[in-house]
Amino acid sequence: MPEAEQCLSDVRAAIARAAELAGRKADDVTLIAISKTHPAEAIRPLLLAGQRDFGENRVQEAAAKWPELRDQFPATRLHLVGQLQSNKAAEAVALFDVIHSVDRPSLIAALAKAMAEQDKRLDCFIQVNLEGGEGKGGCAPSDLPAILDRARDAGLSVSGLMCVPPEGLEPAPWFALLAKLADDHGLTQLSMGMSGDYETAVKIGATHVRVGTALFGKR
Repeated sequence: MPEAEQCLSDVRAAIARAAELAGRKADDVTLIAISKTHPAEAIRPLLLAGQRDFGENRVQEAAAKWPELRDQFPATRLHLVGQLQSNKAAEAVALFDVIHSVDRPSLIAALAKAMAEQDKRLDCFIQVNLEGGEGKGGCAPSDLPAILDRARDAGLSVSGLMCVPPEGLEPAPWFALLAKLADDHGLTQLSMGMSGDYETAVKIGATHVRVGTALFGKR
């Protein structure tokens, strides 16, 4: 089996095992292949193997490689998983299908304006900074109700919550906290879990896992 197909098969099998242990269906988990920093020639084998959800961190990088790939594979869904500057909102709306990093009023306003102008609705996740600390993406948990209200009032389609656990700490408690916050606010989707911890995330309720290294190898 070619390497890309084998990696994809292994990750999907691990998701299925974790889902079964949690009494869930594997089909309820969307695998997002994080293709940031990887060129089109590294992405194409995964597309040929059937992967259709991909994640990028930067608008400019995605714009350089994805239009041609999407012409060849039109069913592809593109997820923006990195921080988004408000002045890039229009470009992001034109290029992506899902935004995982909505976290402040200025971005909400910019996205709502861009979606209205382009007559396009994207699914959005509110990113929550569970650990606190300056300079990190995501709203504080205490600000989540106000951010959700602002997003809904602006007409954004809020699918769920997203988080990145603190590096070097056991991720399970952070995933559980995000799941509780989502449940408290009537949200059913959770974008959490990366190559080192996606199986744990699935057991705790992740509906979207963001996997790069396990699919593409180390950079």
